Amino acid sequence: MKFSNINRTEFVNKFKTEVFDLLVIGGGITGAGIALDAQTRGMNTALVEMQDFAAGTSSRSTKLVHGGLRYLKQFEVKMVAEVGKERAIVYENGPHVTTPEWMLLPLHKGGTFGKFSTSIGLRVYDFLAGVKKSERRKMLSSQSTLAKEPLIKKSGLKGGGYYVEYRTDDARLTIEVMKAAVEKGAIACNYTKVSKLLYENGKVIGAMVEDQLTGERYEIHAKKVVNAAGPWVDQIREMDQSKKGKFLQLSKGVHLVIDQSRFPLKQAIYFDTPDGRMVFAIPRDGKVYVGTTDTFYNEDAVNPNMTESDRSYILNAIDYMFPEVKISEKDVESSWAGVRPLIYEEGKNASEISRKDEIWESKSELITIAGGKLTGYRKMAEMVVDLLAAKLKSEEGRSFKSCQTKYLPISGGDVGGSKQFPSFITATVKRGMEIGLTIEEAETLVKTYGSNSNTVFELLKNNMSDAKKYQLPTVLFAKLLYGIEHEMIATPIDFLNRRTGAILFDIQSVKEWKKQVIAYLADRFNWSGQEKNKYTSSVDEAIKAAVIPVDQTNSYRKAANGN
Repeated sequence: MKFSNINRTEFVNKFKTEVFDLLVIGGGITGAGIALDAQTRGMNTALVEMQDFAAGTSSRSTKLVHGGLRYLKQFEVKMVAEVGKERAIVYENGPHVTTPEWMLLPLHKGGTFGKFSTSIGLRVYDFLAGVKKSERRKMLSSQSTLAKEPLIKKSGLKGGGYYVEYRTDDARLTIEVMKAAVEKGAIACNYTKVSKLLYENGKVIGAMVEDQLTGERYEIHAKKVVNAAGPWVDQIREMDQSKKGKFLQLSKGVHLVIDQSRFPLKQAIYFDTPDGRMVFAIPRDGKVYVGTTDTFYNEDAVNPNMTESDRSYILNAIDYMFPEVKISEKDVESSWAGVRPLIYEEGKNASEISRKDEIWESKSELITIAGGKLTGYRKMAEMVVDLLAAKLKSEEGRSFKSCQTKYLPISGGDVGGSKQFPSFITATVKRGMEIGLTIEEAETLVKTYGSNSNTVFELLKNNMSDAKKYQLPTVLFAKLLYGIEHEMIATPIDFLNRRTGAILFDIQSVKEWKKQVIAYLADRFNWSGQEKNKYTSSVDEAIKAAVIPVDQTNSYRKAANGN
């Protein structure tokens, strides 16, 4: 069964009629990882997500599968060792969504990091994280540091550390893990919200859900239920009447996107700010994105927005480290805001709270996974599924395989590993050119979809006339078509943000093509005029939110309403 909302009724029927071994609540990277691990061990798994997959924290991160150098500063040695090793696994299993990126850490007089301590720290980091020889850290003189990136502040520069992180597309990583779970037999559906939990003899046995697209309510039954709802785990615990002891503290992070013509950064930088925090500035696809802020957040986790103070903080940070560039708010093309679900620690500020994950089990046997990092998703899933396997074995006498995901390519990642990916690209690009694509168009699609590229090419070949009919560029149309048929798109924002990142990194193309994209989706999903208008408004709102701080938006609204 194709992973498509065109087949939504088939997914719903399966949810209604089967009793699953496991129901996962939450379709971010943690839930997707648990579904893949459980399904590959032999557990019949269902997953529901109240928004789109990755719509919460998992599409709003700094987009790095990183080893957590800053956790070394907090002496979280075990975490550094674990996530450092995990990032190499994430890369090998999905080289089409993860890329090594050399990171420059400039060292200035009076800065957070000293030259000696950084040298030692990075060496310890290499050792703990099991960094391969070709990617081990180098210490640079001030001249070599400026040669790598001439834009950084020259006064007080003592040198730099040079080490490797891994850049990723967080939302695409999540959807590829989710697709892998579905390819292995899991049933997953977006826009399916848990409205209450179901019980028998005090034990949780499933959930009542509400389809957010149709309004239909129905029950899903399962032997075990895992709460992996990210920023919403405490709401699920409240339904279970088990929110006791530890609880979440949300922290908001904002990133700004600036065109490289205005901010000609050529090297990814990790730098400290005057208040002792660390910020990333990363070039990507002709843009530079900079972030993040880290402030406690108690408002709506579904729609966190950039405020004027968030924007000012990052612009000041840019000005501090890159004083010659003179970036202002006029240069900000786009932005995104996300919330991190941290586990509350009394007396600590947002930057100091640990990113450790924890598993909680309630009296009803609801299992909750909270905290954690994008990089550690696979290991978190392994811990949760180990616990589930032990429980099911003791209750039913069933045995399950051990964890299969360490060497398991995610969807699109079946390219022979990272070393073989360049030759895979060359060979597969030729197939794209055979259907009339230019070398650049074919390469864009192969680098995005990896081993799923041939499916994309086949779909495009059979529907080329629609690209002309709807006046859509070939590559954009190919992505849209594949997203509808195989990636569970339900709304324009699913496509323009989470499946392509266009609203973040190519907002001009969104403004240019939104009308045609919505027209094609409306015809494929038989939307009414009212639905079409609703989705058009949601795209316009998303474009506005990406550029205008929420406090400015509110003052504009008040002025417009005469308040």
